[in-house]
Amino acid sequence: MEQRHLGRTGLRVSRLGLGTLTWGRDTDEHDAAEQLKAFWDAGGTLVDTADVYGGGEAEYLLGQFMESLVPRRDLIVSTKAGSVPDPDRRTDGSRGHLLAALDASLARLGTDYVDLWQLHAFDPNTPLEESLHALDIAVRSGRARYVGVSDFCGWQLAKAGTWQLSGDRTRLAGTQMEYSLLQRGVEREVLPAALDLGIGLLPSSPLGRGVLTGKYRHGTPADSRGGSEALAPFVEPYLDEPASRIVDAVTTAADGLAATPLQVALAWVRDRPGVTAPIIGARNAQQLTAALSVESLSLPDEIFRALDDVSAPVHHYPDHDWSTL
Repeated sequence: MEQRHLGRTGLRVSRLGLGTLTWGRDTDEHDAAEQLKAFWDAGGTLVDTADVYGGGEAEYLLGQFMESLVPRRDLIVSTKAGSVPDPDRRTDGSRGHLLAALDASLARLGTDYVDLWQLHAFDPNTPLEESLHALDIAVRSGRARYVGVSDFCGWQLAKAGTWQLSGDRTRLAGTQMEYSLLQRGVEREVLPAALDLGIGLLPSSPLGRGVLTGKYRHGTPADSRGGSEALAPFVEPYLDEPASRIVDAVTTAADGLAATPLQVALAWVRDRPGVTAPIIGARNAQQLTAALSVESLSLPDEIFRALDDVSAPVHHYPDHDWSTL
């Protein structure tokens, strides 16, 4: 699999990443092991997890597999901290919480460092400089090799990235955000900020929460996320008429290329400017293998432009020069 630098750093990662959101919850130990083995066999290196995935079980499983299945040295392990299961406070970006969470992650992973450590979300109740200081400490202590953020909006990313470029601080390597043909909101301010600051984008939900595979065109499969009571609200926003038109366009493009809608949608986001590696969240190894097959596909320019046009978001003031409006 092709390798790419994460932002303006020396860290090289596979241009597709493996997500572990469902590990220990909807994906059992056997299926998780099969996924990791298939990903590694395909040349994948970037594995993304978080301390809250499966209540910590995702990190624990990954740690077990690095002992018995895949060599630690062959993986780029990325985890996150800051999200908390507290109904009154969704995030805790305090330095004390973050560093304690990192130590707990390392214990579950069975390693003394992670390759990429990310703030899971912006905490409006903690000074940003305090949260970012935790990133600096993690790198200086050797517990993290590179750092980044997740789900920061444009001004938050610009502020954090600029702060880290000043003084003796560790620059942000990456930012993780939802990005697909059905969700192009990052193009308004997040992506321009990331490109300007040399921060690589790691798109989550690159298949529009599964909708861009075309599986929902004629109803909701019972074994899909949309058919799950817990995850149906996650999928539902992308089942409207505008989304349906985009899915139809992806399907038409796939037919013309003798490819699948999954491959077309994933190739589109993988090759967008500023993108380093979309994170694939599969339910089983079969789904993951289907996604990994995109490595051999590059979209022709005319298909790329057509998909851009059909999915183009409306960006007006202040995203464009007012004089052009």
